[in-house]
Amino acid sequence: MGDVVVFLGFALCMGVILFAGSGLSRYGDRIAAISGLGGAWVGLILMAAVTSLPELMVSISSVAVVGSADLAVGNIIGSCAFNLIILAGLDAFVPARRPILNVASASHVLAAALGIILLAVVGIGLVDPYETELTPWIGISSLLFIGVYLGSVRLIHLHARNTGADGSIQPTLEGELPSGSDAALLALSTRQVAFRYTLYAVVIVAAATLLPPLAERIAVVTGLQESFVGTLLLAASTSLPEIAVSFAAVRMGAVDLAVGNLLGSNLFNILILAVGDIAYTRGFLLRDAANIHIVSVLSTIAMSAIVIIGLTYSTRGKRFLLAWDAALILAVYAANLVLLLTLRLP
Repeated sequence: MGDVVVFLGFALCMGVILFAGSGLSRYGDRIAAISGLGGAWVGLILMAAVTSLPELMVSISSVAVVGSADLAVGNIIGSCAFNLIILAGLDAFVPARRPILNVASASHVLAAALGIILLAVVGIGLVDPYETELTPWIGISSLLFIGVYLGSVRLIHLHARNTGADGSIQPTLEGELPSGSDAALLALSTRQVAFRYTLYAVVIVAAATLLPPLAERIAVVTGLQESFVGTLLLAASTSLPEIAVSFAAVRMGAVDLAVGNLLGSNLFNILILAVGDIAYTRGFLLRDAANIHIVSVLSTIAMSAIVIIGLTYSTRGKRFLLAWDAALILAVYAANLVLLLTLRLP
């Protein structure tokens, strides 16, 4: 009976995160409009940080409460891979049988390429047994993550400015206006919007904090490795806000907002690794994590490269439900899960 409660509790937390993530994106979009932030920042920076709140809290809880480097690293890398799965899945909902990466702006190539660089740094950290110590538990890799992320944000900002992007959130396909244009939402005062935004954020934080202990118990009950549980279960559950935000964006025709949110979340997720390393006082996060995570890192790099190809290679349409690039992303992800279950790296 106790094991059933664990699974039910995990499912309940997932449902709460999905519900709160949808509300958080709605009011976060409105805050961006009130503050005058541009659409590029809404999708790539602001909304990416917002929808990555569960990953942040799960990583902190994994290392501070459970003490598991595997769950923390698996959650982050798994979330990066799962975000690209969401992107591939959204391809089925784009009208007129058009590939989503052909509809999206080619400017997203920059974010995808920067994500590959950050993932490569993570891969090096996983296989490098020598970590330059800043403190007895914080390594130089954490500063490197922070520096590369801030440099990426700066580079994306300069690119948007140099290409003349006005930053406004405009639908790239025929559809409704963004949710921020809803009359009921517009009627709310700035204080009301901020209060509801904060309330949803607190709900997400509370639900996400409960996930690592439940995931650890699931790993024990099922006999699965923590690296696999972190990569699949935790990654899927903490990516629910990205699903809610991105699906809503595609439905209203704002494909660039959806793509920017997913690729921006991947950049922000690597920054979370630095936070997790600081909170992990038992040693160095990447050094203590299992080497099997390098498989997920390489798979996510391959998936990101496919995204870049899809953004730059134009096709007239698609013959099936998914375009070739979306289908290939799904295939790489499936191969990654199989390798996680079958490989036994030292």
